[in-house]
Amino acid sequence: MKRCQHNGLVYYRFDIFESCPELVHGVFTRHGGVSRPPCAGLNLAFMPEDADGNVRTNMNLAAEALNFDHLAFAGQVHGDQALLVTGNGKPAPANRDEVVRGYDALMTRERGIGLLIKLADCQGVILYDPKRQVVAAVHSGWRGSVANILGKTVARLERDLGVDPADLLAGVGPSLGPCCAEFVNFRDELPAEFHDFRVSENHFDFWAISRAQLAEAGVRPENVETAGMCTVCGSEGFFSYRREKVTGRFGLVAGLQKEQQ
Repeated sequence: MKRCQHNGLVYYRFDIFESCPELVHGVFTRHGGVSRPPCAGLNLAFMPEDADGNVRTNMNLAAEALNFDHLAFAGQVHGDQALLVTGNGKPAPANRDEVVRGYDALMTRERGIGLLIKLADCQGVILYDPKRQVVAAVHSGWRGSVANILGKTVARLERDLGVDPADLLAGVGPSLGPCCAEFVNFRDELPAEFHDFRVSENHFDFWAISRAQLAEAGVRPENVETAGMCTVCGSEGFFSYRREKVTGRFGLVAGLQKEQQ
């Protein structure tokens, strides 16, 4: 991944999308922004511990860094549903009650709309078809992995937007690494097929699980890039629920470059 900076904000870009100039994306760290502790920095989620005005300002900063007019997002619920974002995508809502709930993946073929996924150890995954110029951004925590949201999103892209899974490029963002993915109750929480991805007594490699689920959905293994950055023990400056418990959310943003004026 490539480290980038813009007006005090620090974000990362996947190498695999380097040949796709029409795809604009970034995985933001907590650096920059106006939020105060315990969400200090670029918190991109509405939550009781932060003022809504701070979050809206942070969203505007992130959108400006990537040259989007606004960001589209949903109230993530650790489910497996994908929402198609059309050209009627609206700016960030005035309050959290206006967030569309029930979706953990966003898809679009419209230009100028940044798809925002909010994270604090869960995986943010970008799926992009350069032939049809269709992009999806996915929130996949361990519950999302159990529900196979990645495979279901690929299937939805194929069914509704004509995407061939073999054409997709995928970027799996900074998230809970096998070094810190401890599940002491894994026999109750994780399906038996996940047990092959156990790297120690109670630790699991969810990056490998995502690669396997994408491959099963038809994505070519060579078309998948994994950031390999653990948000819990890494030094890159991401919000981490496992490390801090009460904390903000960093953002993965992806979308098609807006039309030139």
